[in-house]
Amino acid sequence: MSGIVYRGFQQGLATTWTLGKVIFPITLLITILQFTPVLPWLIDLLTPVMGLLGLSGEAAVPLVLGNTLNLYAGIAAIVSFEFTVKEVFILAVMLSFSHNLFIESAVASKVGVSWWLISGIRIGLALLGGLLINLLWQGGAEQAQYGLIQGSDNVPVGWAEIAYQGIETALMAVVQLGLIVIPLMVVMQFLREKGWLTMLSNKLAPCMKFLGMEKNTSMTMVAGLTIGLAYGAGLMIQAVKEDNVSKKDMSLALIFLVSCHAVVEDTLIFIPLGIPVWPLLIIRLTTAILLTMTIAFIWNRLEKKKRKEVNQHEHSYHTL
Repeated sequence: MSGIVYRGFQQGLATTWTLGKVIFPITLLITILQFTPVLPWLIDLLTPVMGLLGLSGEAAVPLVLGNTLNLYAGIAAIVSFEFTVKEVFILAVMLSFSHNLFIESAVASKVGVSWWLISGIRIGLALLGGLLINLLWQGGAEQAQYGLIQGSDNVPVGWAEIAYQGIETALMAVVQLGLIVIPLMVVMQFLREKGWLTMLSNKLAPCMKFLGMEKNTSMTMVAGLTIGLAYGAGLMIQAVKEDNVSKKDMSLALIFLVSCHAVVEDTLIFIPLGIPVWPLLIIRLTTAILLTMTIAFIWNRLEKKKRKEVNQHEHSYHTL
């Protein structure tokens, strides 16, 4: 048991170090840029577009960074600004659908699914999610509290104070990341070594039919749900080869996973932002299930129609 905890702890530290190297400089840079003409200029430019989603102009920064880099970069940008709870929740929903767009969507092309299709679905879900929350939720007007990162009313004077504030915010962001990632990695290590991930895959197999997929897609789903698209890419590609997952089933699995991958980790890391995470989890799961079932239904109807046309054509040919 102690060996599992040690290995999980080591993995958690390594992950925190890897991600901290992204979060620290981005948080520091953005905090400093707030006091230069560059960021205000960019924010003014994008404010009208952000307004449609119920967001202030500053929200463009975490959206751009979260989509081009990763979820942690987006969160690093969020904690560098003062947003309302509603704005943070909208950003969390949007980024949970479309973070790390280039890398994670590239996984799709490796298993034979179109990069453009997956990217289009992710961006579409993010925009739709942001619009619906803005229209349907009237609450969340209070200032968001970022856990260990406390907002300050003191405006720094001079570059030394600005740099100090940036370093302090960046360090606290990395500390909070470690407090979440390290225990999470210990749990994941335990599940892996005890064979519970394999057991979970077997338990999940009957649910695949419900989503319009064959049972052999279950390991791919477990990898994506627990580890994520980027980290789980190797397992997913291996599952395609070993389990003979069809292109249709892999497409449906990826459509589900782009809405709802790394569901535990990606939800937990939003806790320090002071937003309701249960609604975030429910939104992601519900969207993934409904979207996958709808596409599977349409796909099956089209396949049946195609088979019917082929059979009719063959029948006509034999009649002649």
